[in-house]
Amino acid sequence: MTTAAGAGGPGDDHAWMGDALTLALHAEGLTSPNPTVGALVVKEGVAVGRGYHRRAGEAHAEVEALAEAGSRAERATLYVTLEPCNHRGRTPPCVDAIVSAGIARVVMAIADPNPRVQGGGARALRAAGIEVALGCREEEARAVNRVFFTAVARQRPHVTLKWAMTLDGKIADLDRRARWITAGAARAEAHRLRSLCDAVVVGIGTALADDPALDVRLATPWPREPLRVVVDSRARLPVTARLIRAGSASRVVVAVSDEAPGERVARLESLGVTVLACKRADERVDVGDLAARLFAMDVMSILVEGGGELHAAFLEAGLVDRVAVFVAPKLIGGAGAPTPVSGRGLSLPDALRVESVTVRPLGDDWLIEGDISRARQ
Repeated sequence: MTTAAGAGGPGDDHAWMGDALTLALHAEGLTSPNPTVGALVVKEGVAVGRGYHRRAGEAHAEVEALAEAGSRAERATLYVTLEPCNHRGRTPPCVDAIVSAGIARVVMAIADPNPRVQGGGARALRAAGIEVALGCREEEARAVNRVFFTAVARQRPHVTLKWAMTLDGKIADLDRRARWITAGAARAEAHRLRSLCDAVVVGIGTALADDPALDVRLATPWPREPLRVVVDSRARLPVTARLIRAGSASRVVVAVSDEAPGERVARLESLGVTVLACKRADERVDVGDLAARLFAMDVMSILVEGGGELHAAFLEAGLVDRVAVFVAPKLIGGAGAPTPVSGRGLSLPDALRVESVTVRPLGDDWLIEGDISRARQ
């Protein structure tokens, strides 16, 4: 086995993998349905090649890094945040490029869960005489690609519930007025969360009450337009809705049931809107069926933005993976003011737990994020 030039110990691996993870984040929100991946070629203690996967169909991170390294990749170490692929998809196998470049050692953060890879990349590299190390900064790499890992494991989109509320847990006042609970910094972060997902989903109640655009508004124009989805069993969405005019009408999806009148469906479709005929559950659109249909459209991640009944439907169906809750330091009270999650509710012993919780300030507001524990699901 050839020894990598300048290969260091675990401390060096940890630091270089950190750089590779930072590279991966350069394309955060842009690679779906592919994972986000960064790669670094290191020789004699110097990074000689850097790369990250920019878009589905474009060169993978390893190929970019090897191309920049050129002949300097011979006997070098490659750091990559996900196991290299050993199959042909939209692009050739990365394993072939690594072997051809003369890489002596590959350090991977985490194995690829894709059934077409699942250790095959590592095995192929070892069979070619390349030293392979797996598990460097694994948890961080998993967090970077939580969407991809969930989608592959569960064969459905990763689902995040997002809402803004007052300190006493209200998402609107008694008259159902919700603008604006949080201030500018929190709203900017909410748009960043939209930019990272493949689809933004609201219920028809929210669409009718707030007339949201559901688009992505950032300081720099975002190159990707997430689907704008309305769960609307009877196709009540007006053709004048802002979300239809906020971007390409072809990026609007209305999920209906068999209760939807044909003339309303036809009116929406005449504008270029995609209408998905979904199964019914409790006289409403079955959100599990909706998730499956969106997954078939290459939707890997969903951001559900309300209202409370829709949040409850996703929770009761066991489809929620993460929550993002914006909290404003305000109190409005009101027994009848809406709360983030409606529905039947759970008993306290059956309450879902949120783990890996983070809290960060955004101006005068806060953002609380965390993953739903799978222990009780």
